[in-house]
Amino acid sequence: MFSFSQYALKLSKRTGSQPVHRFFRCKSTSAVAGVATAGATPALQITLRTYQEDCIQSVLSSLEKGHRRLGISLATGSGKTVIFTQLINRIPSANDAEQTLILAHRRELVEQAARHCILAYPSKSIDVEMGASHASGAADITVASIQSINSGDRILKFDPSRYKLILVDEAHHIVSSQYLDVLEHFGLRHAADWTQTSAPALVGVSATFSRFDGKSLGSAIDHIVYHRDYVDMIEENWLSDVSFTTVESKADISRISSGATGDFQPGALSQAVNTDETNEITVRAWLARAKARKSTLVFCVDLSHVSSLTSTFRKYGFDARFVTGDTPKKVRSERVDAFKNGEFPVLLNCGVFTEGTDIPNIDCVLLARPTKSRNLLVQMIGRGMRLHKGKQNCHIIDMVASLNAGIVSTPTLFGLDPAEIVEDLGTKDMMELRERKEKEQQREQEALQSQTSNVAKRVPGRVTFTDYDSVYDLIQDTSEERFIRAISPYAWVGVGDGKYILTTRTGSYISLEPDGSRCIVKFTQKLPEGIRSKSPFATPRIIAQTDSFEHAVHSADTYAAKVFEYIFISKSQAWRRKPASQAQVDFLNKMRSKDNHLTTSTITKGQAGDMITKTKHGTKGRFEKMSAQKRLAQRSQEKMQLSQMQTRDQIKVGPLSRDS
Repeated sequence: MFSFSQYALKLSKRTGSQPVHRFFRCKSTSAVAGVATAGATPALQITLRTYQEDCIQSVLSSLEKGHRRLGISLATGSGKTVIFTQLINRIPSANDAEQTLILAHRRELVEQAARHCILAYPSKSIDVEMGASHASGAADITVASIQSINSGDRILKFDPSRYKLILVDEAHHIVSSQYLDVLEHFGLRHAADWTQTSAPALVGVSATFSRFDGKSLGSAIDHIVYHRDYVDMIEENWLSDVSFTTVESKADISRISSGATGDFQPGALSQAVNTDETNEITVRAWLARAKARKSTLVFCVDLSHVSSLTSTFRKYGFDARFVTGDTPKKVRSERVDAFKNGEFPVLLNCGVFTEGTDIPNIDCVLLARPTKSRNLLVQMIGRGMRLHKGKQNCHIIDMVASLNAGIVSTPTLFGLDPAEIVEDLGTKDMMELRERKEKEQQREQEALQSQTSNVAKRVPGRVTFTDYDSVYDLIQDTSEERFIRAISPYAWVGVGDGKYILTTRTGSYISLEPDGSRCIVKFTQKLPEGIRSKSPFATPRIIAQTDSFEHAVHSADTYAAKVFEYIFISKSQAWRRKPASQAQVDFLNKMRSKDNHLTTSTITKGQAGDMITKTKHGTKGRFEKMSAQKRLAQRSQEKMQLSQMQTRDQIKVGPLSRDS
């Protein structure tokens, strides 16, 4: 991997022009225009793949229809940078606007985009706005770090009326406040803005068009105009095939809370995962399944984990090296180049190579860090999917730790249970496994529907119920909360039929419930005292709608953090473990027999609060419905038994058969 100065120097030697790398040390970079046009270097001729041309045509077609904020969803390794650099010339100018701005959130992505643009457009002026490098605002193409362009008043030199196109790399970050501020500047923040003005076109490119925090990308992008995922790309031989192996390391991560991003807190996760035992299991799993692999990239939790796991690999005699955010740039470039050249077999990192990394020779990815984020999982395994000469496939080894802590694992990418243990299965095998699981679930569902139908028609059949002797036993059952609380740090309460409630002392609440194939998240506010209304609550407001239960939970959690006090919704607060109040006990005892009353010492505040929430949100009606269904089934079975008895006791008048 070239640094900018290395690349520019090599380019200048080839073209005979002034060294381009001088520009990167200057505060003003407008001099690049002269460098780019001085040499005789022709534009790099690129033959687009079929899907790349289709993608560009989808963008152009959508722009012709009047859409302005577009998204492109393409798997890692599909040539996203090639596509959006090619878009620069293909998108026509609007009202004499000719300039293009490319935005990225990491130095590597900024440098990668600038390199592509220099090769593709040697006759255009190209500026970089990043750190000490200040763009002029007048270049044909400006590649900017989102952090730098938002610093101080640096954005003011970019006149929106002169720009025809804004390109955003890794666009799943686009709803962060920094990106939204830039969109505001260019008149793209709100749909009403760009419909009334000549705002530039916005095209965002990402391999993972979703966010772990559940924030809707619809606030910045209106249309996903093209999608092609990694399974499609593998089937069409545009990406390397992969084989998957999951290994349960037994590391206990069940009590690790979530950080600001919603994923595990790195420090606590490292303490749980970075142990001698787990590191030994990790390396032995690699030895058993991938020892013959030439280039393994390992993802660790933090710097301490990188150090310990590197030592474990070396203990077994393997030349393992690492790269972290603290590794000096020169050293990092040297190590990555050596890894690309096959000089050592194992490269470890923590968070460095998740996005914008092009190391095509990687033929094994070892996931030594558990995660709750599907996006991060896809980004990590995507590092090994690029095609490379002599590379048959990439082996993904997923150290999934304990399977009850809300993690995502490689099986979840194929719609399988995270706890599915697979061994050396390719993408087709995983798809076939999913199909078998789906068919099995369908058979179970059909059988259940058949049973329910039989009961409704008074036809003999059998229905299995979970028996609750009283409504109190039902509200005491905590099995519904296990899964959602493994995903969320908040005290969600299941109230039946797949619906969950998160409430606080004010009485306002957030609900999450299924609606067909989708999950709906709503916020219902408790009206202040004194307001006349038939209901004590305002009309529920929809916060999010999604096809994924996990994304729905993260959307709800993100909103809850804004409207509720953390101390009252966190499942791990100390007050939840204290004895219940007398008021709570009195409320709950109304549902219990007098000889089985609760006391403040037999139940905690958290348990009592959860049960009261269930009671207030329809558990009594649910219990009555279940009881009615149970009585219905019992009557049906009694009739069946009576019918059978009557049949056996019937005596027909007439001659007996000789066999009687």
